[in-house]
Amino acid sequence: MGNTTDLIGSGRTVIVGAVRYAELCGRGRQLLLDHGFTLVENERTVPWDAAELHSLIGTADAAVAGVEVFDAEALGQAPSLRIISRLGVGLDNVDLPAARARGVEVVNVPGGNAAAVAELALGFVLGLLRQLPQMDDAARAGRWDRYVGRELAGKSVGLLGFGAIAQLLARRLSGFDLTITAYDPYGDPVKAEELGVELVSLAQAVADADIVSVHVPHLPATHHLVDDELIARMRPGTLLINTSRGGLVDEAALVRGLESGRIAGAGLDVFEVEPVDPKNPLFSHPSVITAPHAGADTLEAYDRIGWATAQAIVDVFSGRVPVNVAN
Repeated sequence: MGNTTDLIGSGRTVIVGAVRYAELCGRGRQLLLDHGFTLVENERTVPWDAAELHSLIGTADAAVAGVEVFDAEALGQAPSLRIISRLGVGLDNVDLPAARARGVEVVNVPGGNAAAVAELALGFVLGLLRQLPQMDDAARAGRWDRYVGRELAGKSVGLLGFGAIAQLLARRLSGFDLTITAYDPYGDPVKAEELGVELVSLAQAVADADIVSVHVPHLPATHHLVDDELIARMRPGTLLINTSRGGLVDEAALVRGLESGRIAGAGLDVFEVEPVDPKNPLFSHPSVITAPHAGADTLEAYDRIGWATAQAIVDVFSGRVPVNVAN
């Protein structure tokens, strides 16, 4: 690749807020090192807070972003920053207008973790139908109880959103002999036909479903998309899955839905406030299965995303336009 002084990363610093980067994104990390970049990595198991990010961003030429917040204040302290390469899909932790105003490229990896999230959503569905957590607890406690579950075959699934993750979930569900509808104003009708999915209205997607799975971006227009009104449109005994963003579901409304029986169970990877308070009333419901925002956390997803985010940084400093520029 030439001598060290010829490397595009020579004299340039990449701050890496994503946790366990060296362990999980070895191929992408090595790409940056091979191009001469100096890495300043988060060696803790929790994200940088604002003060920690602000203390480092002033010398950064690029950032591999986890969930630390790149708001206008942080960006104002980063005169050399050229690119924020998000290790994932969501960009709600980046102030895109502020980045655009400062000429900072923001990229993400759409679809990079789609398979991982889709498979967790399917895991929640099966876990709720067969009461897997309850059976595990019973067996460990020496109780040989009978937990009579339900089969997925013959059920109807309503997808809220029909992007990459929802499409992969639909493909994985297709072998279970069930019906699938999806609500998405921008849904691809060709892809829907290919996957045997019927595109319908929001009301239809929830009213005709045994299982509702949320896969829309969290925007002002979609905040609390699942609220009391939408839950009231669901069948009694509906299962709700959310592997997208916590703000899409009004948690107080979900608690009311669980208490009324309108919602028979929920699989939640995300919460309105994270890390979630252990006293969150959702934890008191035995029919709720949770995960700590881990939908994207597979070795395969990290490898794909780690490589793509590193390549985007290499592209910027090589004079190329990176893939998936968000701004």
